[in-house]
Amino acid sequence: CGISVRVLRQADNPSSGEENDSSWLDEVDTNQGDSNTTAKLNKRGDINILLCGDPGTSKSQLLGYVHKLSPRGVYTSGKGSSAVGLTASVVRDPESRELVLESGALVLSDKGICCIDEFDKMSDMPRSVLHEAMEQQTVSMAKAGILATLPARTSVLASANPTESRYNPNRSVVDNIQLPPTLLSRFDLIFLILDQPDADLDRQLAQHLVGLYYEKPNIITPALDHSLLREYIEYAREHIHPELTDEAAEQLLNSYLELRSSGNGSRTIAATPRQLESLIRLSEALAKMHYRSQVLRRDAEEAIRLWKVATQTAATDPRTGRIDMDMIATGRSAEERLMEEGLETHLKEILNESRGKRLALRDITQRLTETMGESPSHDALTQTILRMQGDGVLQFHERAQTVFVRNRILA
Repeated sequence: CGISVRVLRQADNPSSGEENDSSWLDEVDTNQGDSNTTAKLNKRGDINILLCGDPGTSKSQLLGYVHKLSPRGVYTSGKGSSAVGLTASVVRDPESRELVLESGALVLSDKGICCIDEFDKMSDMPRSVLHEAMEQQTVSMAKAGILATLPARTSVLASANPTESRYNPNRSVVDNIQLPPTLLSRFDLIFLILDQPDADLDRQLAQHLVGLYYEKPNIITPALDHSLLREYIEYAREHIHPELTDEAAEQLLNSYLELRSSGNGSRTIAATPRQLESLIRLSEALAKMHYRSQVLRRDAEEAIRLWKVATQTAATDPRTGRIDMDMIATGRSAEERLMEEGLETHLKEILNESRGKRLALRDITQRLTETMGESPSHDALTQTILRMQGDGVLQFHERAQTVFVRNRILA
């Protein structure tokens, strides 16, 4: 699928009278002409979902099945994907010798689903291009003198494995999969798929797997035919556009305010405006599944329940058990920020008492344990000392694990 430079230039000049495939510009780009004209609000309706959990829980099988159901979609692996493979590349056409934009996975899956397996093994460069595609649903590029904005109105369905192979419930989801918080917060739903022993479920799964190796495989018949389900989804996506009713809007508003007030004080945030937009998209999707033209109250209630069992489970602080959306948005919980602030305050007091002296890191740790009542972690203490070293008030010798205090540290 290639888009030539000539077609892109025609899109910039609609007065030429020629037909082109630039109709999507009216939907994606806001009106930047006369200041008196009102720009149309670009509402993203596609839902991004992340599956995170233990190996062997059929995440890849689920992605493959969704890809087959999607009328238009692309399946790729994070390990074998590059930034060019996700967006677009500039090549020279062998016949016309003109520069051509070869579309990548995100552009090819426009108005469809982009399934990305092994999302955690993706390098930093491909991840950086996903920020714009998952929020603005466009892919902007500037290559070989070509400035282009391509449509990427797609839902991203990704799967990731924990860094320690098994999901550690004592660590946050950010620490388990090591994804940037800026990218993690763009997912509407984050499902934790854990491999927990269950006698009944294990027996059903084992019987199904063994039955596949019979001479006549025991294949489970789906409740709905594959082709019929695909046509059902395609029709709902193209023709059903539900509107939000007053009852559903009131339910979403009250639930959002309840989530905001459930935080522990002003430091803990249980929901952000981005989560409210996710709830609206989920409500509209549930109404679209039932071929309804309006979003009812029960759609809003189901969207809130679905969001709570999915994303809020991933946003639960394992130390306190409270919901803190900062764990996904910033990678650190409010409890961790409080501990870092207290550690820095006590460390300044200890170092101010030892001006002109060289202290061993183990002695500092011992004194902090006596003052704070608990032993700080080695990484947290080292990071705090390195921040102070940037101010020039102390010198940290990492190899000898010693700290020399030069000047007084201001509180």
